[in-house]
Amino acid sequence: MENTLISTIYSLEPVMACITQFSPNKIILLREENPPDKIVEAERMLQETVGKILEIKSIPTSVYNVVIVAQDTVEIIEEEYAHGRNIVVNISGGRKPQALGALFGSYARHNMVEKIVYITEEDKNIIDLPILNFGISKTKRIILEELYAGENNVKNLSIKIGISRGMTYNHIRELREMGLIDPKAFKITSAGELAII
Repeated sequence: MENTLISTIYSLEPVMACITQFSPNKIILLREENPPDKIVEAERMLQETVGKILEIKSIPTSVYNVVIVAQDTVEIIEEEYAHGRNIVVNISGGRKPQALGALFGSYARHNMVEKIVYITEEDKNIIDLPILNFGISKTKRIILEELYAGENNVKNLSIKIGISRGMTYNHIRELREMGLIDPKAFKITSAGELAII
């Protein structure tokens, strides 16, 4: 089976460590839209060293918007998974919000990812990270999706979901405790947006 490495990039070393360890057939780099010279140079060197034997693709994404990076990561994971590839995600490089976005995108499609790794900067050790998920029920997901779409009435929510208002309030309380709904307003948080990707 073919392997795809999805990686944030700032320097070449973590990506090369993953290539050595996981032998991917394809590398997809998540990078900022207008990368600094250091990233451009790292990508050039990667193309020169392994580009003749591995497919390398760069995907521009946000620098600081974790939700956008997570959505981009989910799209890549789904496409690679649809082609029957094993997926390893490396969150070592790039800006911290990009790394977090890639991590949260991996959590959103936890059943499609084989490994999530972090490469230590000092000694290039590979740390396997747990593959977690957001752990929300179908009902809670629907509530978040409705809030995201603009619904702000509990009665309407309970009718759409098909549960009592009391149960709807219980779910909303739990979602607030989880940080997925703003405790001061009846709206979804960025964490809630990540949970419904």
